[in-house]
Amino acid sequence: MSTAYPPVDQLLYTPAEAAAVLRYGRSTVYELMAAGVIKYVKQGRSRRIRRSDLEAYVNHLEPLPH
Repeated sequence: MSTAYPPVDQLLYTPAEAAAVLRYGRSTVYELMAAGVIKYVKQGRSRRIRRSDLEAYVNHLEPLPH
């Protein structure tokens, strides 16, 4: 018998994972990171995006007028 555990919320996302969450292309996420639109942290050669920074980016998106 296996016990199902709820998924653990990720704190850090790779650019590819962030792209999947946002439903953007990976290169778009890298462009947004390079432009400073999406903040990220760097450890060695790895770049990671905090969940809170992804949420902040989404919360600041402006809806298009009808």
